[in-house]
Amino acid sequence: MNKKSDIGLIGLAVMGENLVLNMESKGFTVSVFNRTVEKVTNFINARAKGKNIYGALTIEDFVASLERPRKVMLMVKAGSAVDAFIDKLIPLLEPGDIIIDGGNTHFPDTNRRTEYVESKGLLYIGTGVSGGEEGALHGPSLMPGGSKAAWPIIKPIFQKICAQVSDGPCCDWVGENGAGHFVKMVHNGIEYGDMQLICECYQIMKDLLGMSNEEMCEVFTEWNKGDLDSYLIEITRDILAYKTPEGEAVVDFILDTAGQKGTGKWTGIAALDQGVPLTLISEAVFARCLSSQKNERVKAAGILVGPKASFTGDKKAFIADLQKALFAAKIISYAQGYTLMKVAATENGWDLNYGGIALMWRGGCIIRSVFLGKIKDAFTNNPALANLMLDPYFCKKLEDAQKGWRNVLATAVLNGIPVPALTAALTYYDGYRCERVPANLLQAQRDYFGAHTYERTDRPRGEFFHTNWTGHGGATISGTYTA
Repeated sequence: MNKKSDIGLIGLAVMGENLVLNMESKGFTVSVFNRTVEKVTNFINARAKGKNIYGALTIEDFVASLERPRKVMLMVKAGSAVDAFIDKLIPLLEPGDIIIDGGNTHFPDTNRRTEYVESKGLLYIGTGVSGGEEGALHGPSLMPGGSKAAWPIIKPIFQKICAQVSDGPCCDWVGENGAGHFVKMVHNGIEYGDMQLICECYQIMKDLLGMSNEEMCEVFTEWNKGDLDSYLIEITRDILAYKTPEGEAVVDFILDTAGQKGTGKWTGIAALDQGVPLTLISEAVFARCLSSQKNERVKAAGILVGPKASFTGDKKAFIADLQKALFAAKIISYAQGYTLMKVAATENGWDLNYGGIALMWRGGCIIRSVFLGKIKDAFTNNPALANLMLDPYFCKKLEDAQKGWRNVLATAVLNGIPVPALTAALTYYDGYRCERVPANLLQAQRDYFGAHTYERTDRPRGEFFHTNWTGHGGATISGTYTA
């Protein structure tokens, strides 16, 4: 080839192919390589035919085809495959060249790889890429982190290929090391929560209200015109309306066992590690786990007793309450996710722009919604906002949703409809606004059986006490507790 490529990409699965076509359509020349070289040939002779895309059949030729500083993007399966390609690339690259991992990588791996690649004189980027196949082709949400010196070099490409909204491109620098992949992980956790909340509303409408797919489609169509306007509400509407040429509603024939790739689980584990109550997202993950126990659930349905769902009230009013419950729970999901990011930022020394993160999620990604503009406004108005629920806009929305939210949950519970995520949201809200929780009794229990000590309400924080509850426990303590 005569002209060297602006960027190279390794990994020609559907996301990789679509990103390459996206880059080329925005005026960039792209080189591609794949471990299975037949994929390169097939791509060049089909979707990439006649475009400014160069197919390399060896990794050496691939690297040689790139303009310096070389920018190599990996779109391969997270894990050992990324490490293997890094080790293959390092001997072929020169100081200042950049390796970019665009997979769903666990952020501790990005922390490790950034340090390793930088020790070799190179730069490293771990970037979240959200939006699925369509987003990759037309404009994804991109969340880059890693070596800060690499950002000015890749910025012109990333901000041109990402989704564009009225506020600007859905891509900006997130932070050093694994910050980009951490934010993408939280994004995916929120995605788990949003999907589960919508599914619980679907089950309430279907099993409690006895609504048809067509009726539910009309509801989601209306919901998509207001506060709940979002990609996930939109596709739910479309799924409920979809029928085969034979008139078959496909959604009714899909087995009720959900898959997952691990990012939601990682979010829950990170929350446990940081001591953040990420209850809604965790329940969404566990709901998928429970769905996978299909055979057990079928057996249990014939053994375990519960109420028979029956609704006799005003259906239209209840659907209005359901809309409020869904929106309120959505606020809680984001509030918990943002709290996790704030705590992790302090732990890892990241300077996260929380309003900017909301902007990055406004377009291209799976959780894109009108709602995110309000989150951006909240952190613009108060960058030190402790919890999203405390922002005046969201505080008022939660107040307005109160009565309907509680009515929906009470009705669902009385009728035996499982609503783990909707319930977790309200329980978190009530716990957060509760000035005094029963942890005083819990701490007394810990001190009773393990001499774990406690603090007192009538003494300064940081002073610890132990009671010899049984009269024969002695004064020895096990050490102060972590609060």
